Amino acid sequence: MAGHVKGGEKNVLIMEIKKLHSFDVSTQEAEEIQRRLREMIVLKSSRTRFPLVAGADVGFPGSRPGKRADVGRAGVVVLDAKTLETVEESLVEMECHFPYRPGFLSFREGPAVLEAFRKLKNHPDLVVFDAQGIAHPRGLGLASHLGLFLDLPSVGCAKSRLVGEFADPGPNRGDSSTLYFEGRDVGRVLRTKPGVKPVFVSPGHRMDQETAARVILELVTHFRLPEPTRRAHNLVSSGKT
Repeated sequence: MAGHVKGGEKNVLIMEIKKLHSFDVSTQEAEEIQRRLREMIVLKSSRTRFPLVAGADVGFPGSRPGKRADVGRAGVVVLDAKTLETVEESLVEMECHFPYRPGFLSFREGPAVLEAFRKLKNHPDLVVFDAQGIAHPRGLGLASHLGLFLDLPSVGCAKSRLVGEFADPGPNRGDSSTLYFEGRDVGRVLRTKPGVKPVFVSPGHRMDQETAARVILELVTHFRLPEPTRRAHNLVSSGKT
């Protein structure tokens, strides 16, 4: 979503990010928030095409001159979905106060990612996160959690499994199998290239299983990972826009 803010003689388009809760919480409070917010997730896509697609990723530069180990660097890259040309990049660094805890990644990385989205001038129709969507112990991975904040269609495309069981997909590009967790269908295990490990695709928000898998496959070119998150990772690694 977006709104206009007046700046001099020009109207500047800004991202509207919902205020769902504070990130300054305990682990117990974070778990309660996850259980509450998962009821708000919409597992249905209202569209089939997404002209502008953003990828988001977070890295931690670590201890070196001028940096602290708990400083997170968040990058967002917006691409033209048809040409896969980069339209815009946004990069921010922020202190991450929430400790590292499996299953609570969005509380550690979320504030920096949302700040990177606030800086965008081009507003995406879809966001791909290098993280989980509903394939999460409490059904609210980073892609679902931040999808709610952004109120945008979102997909999680992770390099490894967090939860669930699956059969190995076929060997060809586009082969997939269903990821099950506690008897529920929570994602697709998708082979994006022959002879390479599959990725784990799960809907974030305002997204269904089949559309999520199709979109990820369309965004893969010469590499295993989709271009939006691959370029976001490169941006975070370089620290330069």
